Amino acid sequence: MRIVPLALALAVAAFPLISQAQTQSVAADQQIVLKQILNDKRAVYAKNLGLSDSESRAFWPIYDDYEAKRKKLDDRFLANLNDFANKYDTLTDADAKKVLTEKMSIEKERDALKQTYTNKVAKVLPPKKALRYAQIETRVEAELRSQVYTLIPLAN
Repeated sequence: MRIVPLALALAVAAFPLISQAQTQSVAADQQIVLKQILNDKRAVYAKNLGLSDSESRAFWPIYDDYEAKRKKLDDRFLANLNDFANKYDTLTDADAKKVLTEKMSIEKERDALKQTYTNKVAKVLPPKKALRYAQIETRVEAELRSQVYTLIPLAN
């Protein structure tokens, strides 16, 4: 399973903004890259789960719903990251507190969403395939986070 291209694509998408003039084009580029990541991620699941026709009919609607909700969290994450990047040189304690609060909120919601949808998957797939789904999700998520967080400078 090749996850690295997904990670690099998200890392590029999450790279901090350079100037206000680029905000709209970078945001549009982020959406394009995120869409490609979602397509690539879907291919990883299709290849590695080996779903039957009936399993596919049950699994893919759950997966698509999960990804749609996860995308909203990813959008919040990118907005929070961009807010941090825009204020990096002038970051106040109040700004830092706001970024941290949003970061923790997103992480908590992401974990809850992952648990909810993993339980839904476990109800429609055989146990081994449900476990494989959870393992793939964890690996993809860990790789993406690792790549993204190495690009984010520590607060001064």
